Amino acid sequence: MIEIKVPSVGESINEVTLLKWTKKDGDYVDRDEVLAELESEKATFEVNAEKAGILKRVAKEGDTLQIGSVLANIDETAEKPAAAPKAEVKQAAAPAATVQAAPSQAPVTAVPNDIKATPVASAIIADKKMDASTISATGPGGKILKHDVLDALAHPGKKAFAGQELFARNVRKEKMSNLRKTISRRLVESKNTTAMLTTFNEVDMTRIMDIRKANKDKFKEAHGVNLGFMSFFAKACAIALSEWPAVNAYIDGDELTYHDYADISIAVSTPRGLTVPVIRNVESLGMADIEKKVIELAGKARDSKLTAEDLQGGTFTITNGGVFGSLMSTPIINLPQSAILGMHKIQDRPMAINGQVVIRPMMYLALSYDHRIIDGRESVSFLVRVKDLLENPELLLFGKDPVKTLLGL
Repeated sequence: MIEIKVPSVGESINEVTLLKWTKKDGDYVDRDEVLAELESEKATFEVNAEKAGILKRVAKEGDTLQIGSVLANIDETAEKPAAAPKAEVKQAAAPAATVQAAPSQAPVTAVPNDIKATPVASAIIADKKMDASTISATGPGGKILKHDVLDALAHPGKKAFAGQELFARNVRKEKMSNLRKTISRRLVESKNTTAMLTTFNEVDMTRIMDIRKANKDKFKEAHGVNLGFMSFFAKACAIALSEWPAVNAYIDGDELTYHDYADISIAVSTPRGLTVPVIRNVESLGMADIEKKVIELAGKARDSKLTAEDLQGGTFTITNGGVFGSLMSTPIINLPQSAILGMHKIQDRPMAINGQVVIRPMMYLALSYDHRIIDGRESVSFLVRVKDLLENPELLLFGKDPVKTLLGL
């Protein structure tokens, strides 16, 4: 019998949370097979089997464990069970045929495929032309039952919380995860320890949208990824950071630490909270390289595969609240950084251009910055430079107007 212990994941981390077991108690596991997912205050990581054998789980999901604590035991002397014989094809096919024959006279319903409902409930929804997504489901697995539909009809315009009845007063408590604790602590620390101020501007997205529309198919064919907005913003910020180094600096005690490179953190929302993985040396990357890195980091964040290395060392942050519909916000600085750029929803608005009212796709930009290190002139000039680069994407090539460069202006 060998013990599987919580591994050390960093000098400053003393405890982790057991997010979930990927193997059941009593399962036979192979060597190096993933047994569980753990979460520290910085990242999530997997624990693998050191030997093959029968798993005996010790800790429970949700437990807070110290580094070195026993997660499970593995009986390496146990023999691997023989593979179960495959069921005959005829036996598997018979129930399927029965299921297909039964609903031959079932009514055609308007219930979306991702919403589950009983046949009777579906028939009523279709007959009454109801929006199934507004009906509170009380059946097992979130299935809509007949009485759920009748309740919705009896109380039009009233919708209970999922799994609750109308006028319910239920209160739930859940343990705060290590990640959420870290987010909470860092946000309060940022608000309390920085002289945070936010400056705003707006950018006309016409040129970028035209470029994307004209080149998206060729770009996808050439690079295997879609041409998104983030690569334009990341490149624009990298150029502006090189010109306004204070925006790319840290305060470290009585010293200022400047960075002659752009490691840009990208805020990614996950079911367990906000994470900010880093794209390194953005100034040295091409547009396709940035888009590939964004996809890679977003996928790792979604699947809880981000490592501590993925999250450390950013010099500046970009966050996009526009994907959720935000029109304007004041983002909070991601310590120890000194500034963060907030992108927002692109919205058609009437703009006065050359004395004419023209409809243009506009986006508000917000730059929150630490006034202790970044002065108003620097913050405003940085944001104006980002705006200029985005409205004139050809400047992203090497940061200058080609014609003015040719003329030496």
